[in-house]
Amino acid sequence: MCRQWRGWTDPQSAEEYERIVRTEVIPEIEALSLPGFRHIDLMRRDRGDEVEFQTLMWFDSLDAIIAFTGDDYAVSHVPPAAQAVLKRYDARAVHYEVIDRRGQGR
Repeated sequence: MCRQWRGWTDPQSAEEYERIVRTEVIPEIEALSLPGFRHIDLMRRDRGDEVEFQTLMWFDSLDAIIAFTGDDYAVSHVPPAAQAVLKRYDARAVHYEVIDRRGQGR
């Protein structure tokens, strides 16, 4: 399963948001050692007047996602420090069943 989420900052806050995610949010998630959690990808896209960030979190199953988020598994996980520098963000994440994953290890 893949959990997708997006948030947007103004250009002046983008570096700070990226720092928060890379040095605080991702390490905190990884430290949970959740069974079925594989990894998290952070992506960035400069859009001129704003910067869009997207995370993809990879899990073995929906049950593994629920272990991370709770029963309302679509609720976004956005710590206060990250919220403080975001202009807006998805209140709910979306989830995809991964049906073909090729190219691993390449």
